[in-house]
Amino acid sequence: MSGGVAWVWDPNGTLSAELVPASVELGKVNPAEEHPSYPGEVQDMLDLLQAHVRFTGSTVAQGLLDRWPASSAEFARAYPVDFQKAVEKAKESGKPLPLGTMKHLLPTGKKNKVLPNKPRPSVSKPVVPSSSSVDIEDLGKFMKGNRPKKLTDAGVIEKSLHGFVELDRAELPKRNAAERVNDFQEVLAERDELQVMTQASRCMDCGTPFCHQSITEKSGCPLGNLIPEWNGLVRAGAWHEAWKRLMSTNNFPEFTGRVCPAPCEGACVLGIIDDPVSIKSVELTIIDKAYEMGWMRPTPPAFRTGKRVAIVGSGPCGLAAADQLNKMGHLVTVYERSDRVGGLMMYGVPNMKADKVHVVQRRVDIMKQEGITFITGKAGNIGSCITLDGTDGLETGATANQVLDENDAVLLSVGATVGRDLATVPGRDLQGVHLAMEYLTQNTQALLEGGDVRSSWRQWWGGGKIEPIDANGKRVVVIGGGDTGNDCIGTAVRQGATQVINLELMPMPPRDRAESNPWPHWPVVFRVDYGHEEAKPLNGGEDIRQFSVTTKEFIDDGHGNLVGIKIADIEWVQVGTQRRMQEVRGSERVLECHLCLLALGFLGPENPLAELFGVDMDQRGNYKALYTQGEMDFLTSNPKVFAAGDCRRGQSLVVWAIREGRDAATAINRSLVHEGRHFRELAMQNGNSQQIAAAL
Repeated sequence: MSGGVAWVWDPNGTLSAELVPASVELGKVNPAEEHPSYPGEVQDMLDLLQAHVRFTGSTVAQGLLDRWPASSAEFARAYPVDFQKAVEKAKESGKPLPLGTMKHLLPTGKKNKVLPNKPRPSVSKPVVPSSSSVDIEDLGKFMKGNRPKKLTDAGVIEKSLHGFVELDRAELPKRNAAERVNDFQEVLAERDELQVMTQASRCMDCGTPFCHQSITEKSGCPLGNLIPEWNGLVRAGAWHEAWKRLMSTNNFPEFTGRVCPAPCEGACVLGIIDDPVSIKSVELTIIDKAYEMGWMRPTPPAFRTGKRVAIVGSGPCGLAAADQLNKMGHLVTVYERSDRVGGLMMYGVPNMKADKVHVVQRRVDIMKQEGITFITGKAGNIGSCITLDGTDGLETGATANQVLDENDAVLLSVGATVGRDLATVPGRDLQGVHLAMEYLTQNTQALLEGGDVRSSWRQWWGGGKIEPIDANGKRVVVIGGGDTGNDCIGTAVRQGATQVINLELMPMPPRDRAESNPWPHWPVVFRVDYGHEEAKPLNGGEDIRQFSVTTKEFIDDGHGNLVGIKIADIEWVQVGTQRRMQEVRGSERVLECHLCLLALGFLGPENPLAELFGVDMDQRGNYKALYTQGEMDFLTSNPKVFAAGDCRRGQSLVVWAIREGRDAATAINRSLVHEGRHFRELAMQNGNSQQIAAAL
């Protein structure tokens, strides 16, 4: 709502200001006092109610008229702040007011008859509100919170064209928190297809959908997912067609449907006035049904080009590039230094968010059957030379030169693995202070070695091979918010922590969008994720987060072990054009702590690989590669080496990693097949890579 005035009949005074955005002023009508910018308000309300009675025969409206003007005080007024200022400014300057009178807007009624007050015919689905068919007393059922979240008749869902008016939002349900903290199985409960179909019917099929495109890097789906199309197909029960649409733009919806924060929902047009469509829930249900129905099966390419491509790193970016290049007919080899394929999806995201065997490995196995070669562990650690006990006495990972010689192109997609640390804080080297990825990786490795994620997981945890970091019986502090911090919280709760506290340097986000965070950008608002919910009982039922807090010292027990953290509150002050933090005097205190996990984000990729492949790095420490949406995109200073994903752009979302992998595959394919000669000549002009270096 950006202009005009709206009135809501609120006889009990239950309408809360929380239901309207901050850009709209919510007030009460006072018949004894004229509104300064709308002096004709009460008369306009009277004219509107009289017209309503004349055209609909509403008994409720007639009752209000019988008590007029006293009943006008039962109405709340919603008045957009900016529009109100415009009216006041026009009034001050003597210009005509933007607000007219209701009499000029209403029909005369000369040719209209008063509708008889008779019972309405029963209908099998909610009625869409309109001025001619619904009385004011019926509008309550269309208010948020009063609408159904699920329709039980698939036929009704298919024919529904007004779900965005008739239905409330619902996400995929989670298992009960008290139950799920005992195991490492996925937090999501069993899916209800009818509810998902109902939710898909809330899609408005906008003329200009912002959900499936990234207007900026902070809005919409980077992959260009055809969201309105597969929402419409799911609403109609055409699951197979919906799956084909989904897979046409996204190689791994089983990943994004579980771990992506869904910027598409933040850009949903319905989200301007109501809760957005639960796009992520629909996406995940489509792909899970595809596996259930056997649609997800290996489809090797019909031909091979004979060109070979090596991909270093098997996270979402590397896997997406491998999948695309393989479909193009190239021979793809993926090198991964960990013992299992998947990168962040295997070891960075905990099992309760994405099962490693039934989700990640299942998808990797399909890719293997389609002809992609995966080399893992020591053999997949490019440039390694590790002495082992064995008959030959030596196992050597391929060198960078070997990889370059054996392949027509190389893609570096190793992610941003250098974690941000608190190295300058006294006591950082104490036992019990760890980076988040160290903690999460060890826990997942131990679960996989034990082969059990059920409530009996601890009996087999580690499989006798690994002694992971354990929060059992400890007071845990997680420093840093975001998904990684939340994953550490959920893991610590499952391991048996006695208390979990989460410290965040930034202020507490607002409940609703701030003016500096407009739609369609991702809404930076206060959220309660699965880990926060699970840890709440360990903190006396209170939210575990403390905002605007800085860490001053890790406290030693005298034997090199962590026993506490000295913290202090901070406040953010504006200094010129910058915001700076300053400590609040007298706020210093100590938290008892035996395990501290640093979830502070990532700085960039590791440097040695860039040196081995002769790749330049930019000022931020990322691999330097072109990105101009041109013919040499993703090409580094080495004319045979490309870089994509977090190692090129910096820490980002899984959906952006997939996008980069897909785009890099297109660039590599172009260099190998369609424009290979021209591309190579362009890259090698004036010796080795001078032109590329100049462009960079």
